[in-house]
Amino acid sequence: MIYETRNIHINNQTASLTSYIISNTLEVDEQRKRPAVVICPGGGYEFTSDREAEPIALKMMNMGFHAFVLNYSVKPNVYPQALLELATAVQIVRENHQEWGIDQDKIIIAGFSAGGHLAASLGVFWQSSYLLEKMKGDKESWQPNGLLLAYPVISSGEFGHEGSFKALLAENYEQMKVEMSLENQVNAMTPPTFLWHTLEDGVVPMENSLLFASQLRKQKIPFELHLFPNGGHGLSLATVATSREAYGVNEQVAVWPELFERWVKNNI
Repeated sequence: MIYETRNIHINNQTASLTSYIISNTLEVDEQRKRPAVVICPGGGYEFTSDREAEPIALKMMNMGFHAFVLNYSVKPNVYPQALLELATAVQIVRENHQEWGIDQDKIIIAGFSAGGHLAASLGVFWQSSYLLEKMKGDKESWQPNGLLLAYPVISSGEFGHEGSFKALLAENYEQMKVEMSLENQVNAMTPPTFLWHTLEDGVVPMENSLLFASQLRKQKIPFELHLFPNGGHGLSLATVATSREAYGVNEQVAVWPELFERWVKNNI
């Protein structure tokens, strides 16, 4: 395994990208190419959660994915700082696909809660003129091939998590909240998407996933949506590995990584 952290410097801010890369071996297949998952932990754009970082990466590795955790900039840094960092992270992964044994056509962005908003932002904005102006290289270099959105913050409307949008937009909140309500931005270039949520999520209601999925359907973008009946917000793996105190273990929800693995094999 290759484990390393590299810094991403943009606008005098520093994000970090930690790599969990499975080593190839002569005994199996020295030239094997694997899908990669770039993980954006949640935290309301105020911090990045450890529970949605390394444990997710290790689970993805266990299923045969290379994994990368992006510790992106949060409050008081505002939009589009984190988006530029994520686009750069994807570009780094794709540029090193030969050295790291990555299938460059299977780079998936995984986002949890507010990290889901960040992941979905790249999903809907990757071909935007703004990123073309700010980034170096071709837009295909930071294009995500798929999205994994776990209990994502999507909407700034009736079902929105106001705190995430205020942390992301600060003084531009009123001006930009509709634009950054991502169900309004789904387009024909949005990548295939795997979503999951719980019906009991009282922090980021399940309607966030429903709204995004509805727009994917209108655009004829392939997607898979799982709604689990029980469990609150921020379950991560929903196992002991990511539980805290008396919260976070849910056997029904804990199947989502295997559902995601099957979805990738059939759709990406």
